[in-house]
Amino acid sequence: MFKLNEIRELVRLLDETSIAEFNYEIEGAKLSIKKTTEGVQVLAPVVQAVQAAPVAAPVAVAPVQEAAPAPAAAAAPAEAAAQKAVDPSLHKIVSPMVGTFYSSPAPDADAYVKANARVEEKTIVCIVEAMKLMNEIEADVRGEIVEVLVENGQLVEYGQPLFLVKVD
Repeated sequence: MFKLNEIRELVRLLDETSIAEFNYEIEGAKLSIKKTTEGVQVLAPVVQAVQAAPVAAPVAVAPVQEAAPAPAAAAAPAEAAAQKAVDPSLHKIVSPMVGTFYSSPAPDADAYVKANARVEEKTIVCIVEAMKLMNEIEADVRGEIVEVLVENGQLVEYGQPLFLVKVD
């Protein structure tokens, strides 16, 4: 059975992403979360017995607050990063999944890599945590880290650029 704090965490994570629908099933228990224009809707977890028919009752969740448009000054760093990413000589190391980006193996440890660091293929550059699993992300090229594009603890999307690398 799903715990309330786990469902709340999933709703929070879903709210911070562009994912519109999330379905999860474990040991006969099913959970379905869908974003709507009114907010996030959680269909109550259902545990199916062998002879029981599935039942799903909607549970009201606080509406999702629409984000205010970002001011032009706040958008400038994102635009600068996008312009660097367009540079064909720079390689992007991207996130292979949705999760939380961690630059180091532990909160008190040094970052795996920083700007101007040299990397080889298979060098661990960060961790992306997804569903309580820590996934080590490796460089897929040899070169020099030009820029780290995300902050420690930031939620990242599938395919989101994490690092720019000047390839050797």
